[in-house]
Amino acid sequence: MTDVVALGEVMLRLDPGEGRIRTARTFQVWEGGGEYNVVRGLRRCFGLRTAVVTALADNAVGRLVEDLILQGGVDTSLIRWMPDDGIGRTARNGLNFVERGYGIRGALGVSDRAHTAVSQLRKGDVDWDTVFTAGGRWFHTGGIFAGLSDTTVDVADEAMAAARRHGVTVSYDPNHRPSLWAGRGGADAAREVDLRLARHADVVVGALGLAGPHPGGVRVRPDEVPDALASVAALLPEVKVWATALREVPSAGVNDWSSAAWSAETGFVTGPRMPGLHVLDRIGSGDAFAAGLIHGLLGGAGLERALAYGTAHGALVMTTPGDVSMATLAEVEALIAGGSAHVRR
Repeated sequence: MTDVVALGEVMLRLDPGEGRIRTARTFQVWEGGGEYNVVRGLRRCFGLRTAVVTALADNAVGRLVEDLILQGGVDTSLIRWMPDDGIGRTARNGLNFVERGYGIRGALGVSDRAHTAVSQLRKGDVDWDTVFTAGGRWFHTGGIFAGLSDTTVDVADEAMAAARRHGVTVSYDPNHRPSLWAGRGGADAAREVDLRLARHADVVVGALGLAGPHPGGVRVRPDEVPDALASVAALLPEVKVWATALREVPSAGVNDWSSAAWSAETGFVTGPRMPGLHVLDRIGSGDAFAAGLIHGLLGGAGLERALAYGTAHGALVMTTPGDVSMATLAEVEALIAGGSAHVRR
């Protein structure tokens, strides 16, 4: 029986290592995607049984993505395979070129994902009642998937409503990407979608994405976080938990990292503070935070402990390259307990 199901795009990530995309001659290949990274972390680090609902064009690139997903231990049986026409005229697989950044040079993502197979999913393409009847305790999706096209919003809405009908806990991450909304209504359209979908959620991760008039409309200072979480909670009182990672960026290689959450049961709570955290690759750390949070909440650990799992897991994911988690549960728990970077032999 599957514990957690995610809905989202899985792209092929091409990583130039310490170099730049525009001058690279070789790339390391990974898989990644905002919603997928969550279930990948839950499987590899926390040992939960997970699956991803996505779509891929059935060619060698799509099969490479599938192979990487299989290596991550995520169930691939819910992937929809779309016919390949030879040049990607009707459906293709997404690519994401990512620089990690260093010092004063921030991380850079250049995605090539228009007209991908998953962006063409439509309401009714997936039998969600069958998916959730077969099992699943938690369903996760987010604003990246919803922003892929005009039809993916309806797919996410349909999936979240079905999960609620089947008594499955639902989480949503606004995870705004301006590039997905350029020419399609911008941040205002993204906010409308977030509010439409978050009403189905029990848990909203990345909750500060709903602060202000539109995504990215305000920068919330650390002392403003309690009021900001309370204000977004007032927007959708049916949501039970609002959680967010907190990051200050003195440089690409050093971040101040923490987290916070609000629920009606606990009020405002904070996670561990990790100032001056050394970062190798920050991409995927927010998804890793979500995975740790979900692990804690599914296990009945309580909100404060769940925040600690999320914060520690996100911190460890920033110490390795690629979107996906290479951390172990023992490492996460040691970091929560105050572990150090001493050599273990």
